[in-house]
Amino acid sequence: MESEKPMFQVENFDDEFVQKLVYDALVWCSLHGLVVGDKAYQKSGTVPGVGMTHAPIALLPTPFPESFFKQACEVAPLFNELVDCVSLDAKFIQDSLSRTKKADIFTSRLLDIHSKMLESNKKEDIRLGLHRSDYMLDEETKSLLQIEMNTISCSFPGFGRLVTELHQSLLRSHGDHLGLDSERVPKNTSTSQFADAMAKAWLEYNNPRAVVMVVVQPDERNMYDQHWLSSVLREKYPLFIMKSLAQVEKEGSVQEDGTLIVDGQAVSVVYYRSGYTPRDYPSELEWDARLLIEQSSAVKCPSIAYHLAGTKKIQQELAKPGVLERFMDNKDDVAKLRKCFAGLWSLDDPEIIKKAIEKPELFVMKPQREGGGNNIYGDDVRENLLRFQKEGEEENAAYILMQRIFPKVSNVFLVREGVYHKDQAISELGIYGAYLRNKEKVIINEQSGYLMRTKVSSSDEGGVAAGFAVLDSIYLN
Repeated sequence: MESEKPMFQVENFDDEFVQKLVYDALVWCSLHGLVVGDKAYQKSGTVPGVGMTHAPIALLPTPFPESFFKQACEVAPLFNELVDCVSLDAKFIQDSLSRTKKADIFTSRLLDIHSKMLESNKKEDIRLGLHRSDYMLDEETKSLLQIEMNTISCSFPGFGRLVTELHQSLLRSHGDHLGLDSERVPKNTSTSQFADAMAKAWLEYNNPRAVVMVVVQPDERNMYDQHWLSSVLREKYPLFIMKSLAQVEKEGSVQEDGTLIVDGQAVSVVYYRSGYTPRDYPSELEWDARLLIEQSSAVKCPSIAYHLAGTKKIQQELAKPGVLERFMDNKDDVAKLRKCFAGLWSLDDPEIIKKAIEKPELFVMKPQREGGGNNIYGDDVRENLLRFQKEGEEENAAYILMQRIFPKVSNVFLVREGVYHKDQAISELGIYGAYLRNKEKVIINEQSGYLMRTKVSSSDEGGVAAGFAVLDSIYLN
C-alpha cells in the first residue's frame, strides 16, 4: 500500500505566497476559458461572453494514491460494457423499476418512453455511451467505493482537462517552493476522447451532411464546459448545433426512413446535456421532444435504455448477489466490479431499515435523481424512514439506501469568486468512460480521463454546478 501522506501541508504556506498562487490561477482561468456564467448577470446563461467568472477551483491538486487511481481506470471499460448489457435487457430494466415507477413520476415517464420503444420493436444498432463513474476512497476500509454511475449529461469533460492543466501549470511555476512535481498530476484527455467518440459515432451513422446536436438547458451558466467539447469536436467535424428540448419539439420531425430533422438539418448524433432532471421537462412539449428523438434513427447519447441503466435503483439491483453474473461471464471482471460496490439496499428490507433508523449517520438516502442537492443525510434519514413506516410503503420505492462513505479529510485552499478559503475538505473522483458499438462490433471501449471534485467536509452534497463543490485534479502519491 502506498503512503497516503500528502507531500505538502497547506499550513506551511504564508498568505502572501497563497495570494500569488491565487492570482496566477485566476489569470490562467481567464486566459484558458475555465469560466462559468456569473449569477449576478441575467444574461450569463444565455449570451456567451456576458458576465463570466472563473469556475470554482481547488488551488492545488489533491493527493490520491496511485494504486486506487489505476483501479478506477481499469474498471471503466467494464462499467461501460455493463451499462450496454443492462440496456439490452428490457425485462430487467422494467422489472427492477416497477415499484419505483409507482412512486416516482419522473422515472415513470422515462419508463413509458422505454415501453413505447419496446412495443414498436425499436432497435438501437449504433450505441454511444459517454459515462462517468464516481468514487470515494473510504478511509476506514481503505477501499475505493463507487458512489454512482452517470449515463446522461456527464458534466465537466471540458473543464476536467482544463483544471488538470491549470494545476500542472501552477506546479511548473511554483513546484520548487511547494515541493511538488507537475509530472505527478496525471494527464487528462477527457475533452478530446469524448469529442473523438462523438465524431466516430457520426462516421458510423454514415450521412456526411448530418449534424451532431447537443441538447442543452435554455439557461445554462455552465455553457463553457459544453463549448469546449464542441470546439474540439468542430476541429474533427464542423457540423454542430445546440438546441433545447422545447426547440427540438418546435423545429423537429422524423422522416419515414427514421431520419431526425431539426431546423431543416438531418441529425446523426444527439448528445444530451439536459433531460436528466424533472426541471428539464416543464411542459408536455419537452416530453414530446424526448419521445421524438427516441423514435428517430439518430445515435442517442444516451438512449432511453442507457439513461434508465444509470438510475440509482438499477445500481442497487446490480449490487445484489448473483445479478452481475446475469450480464457478465468473466468471473475476474465480476470480482473487479463487485469490489467497488458500496452497501446498497432497497427500502423494502426491514432489517436494514431498522439499522438505518438506529444509526442514520451511517447511511445516505438517494432518490432517482441526477444533478446534486437531492440526497438525504443524518437525522433526516431517520425521520423519512419513520414517516414511510407510518404512511405505508408506496413512497419509499422512490429511494434507495446506500452505505455512507467516509473519505479522508484534508486541509485545502478552495477558490470562489476570486477569494481563497482554507477549509477541511473531502474529494470524489470521477472516471470518464466512452463506449461505441455498431451491432456486434465494439469500436470504442475506454477510460476517457477523469474529474476530481472537492467539497467542504461539512457539506453533504457534491455538485459543482449546484454550488456545493469545486473542480480539482489529483496528485499521485
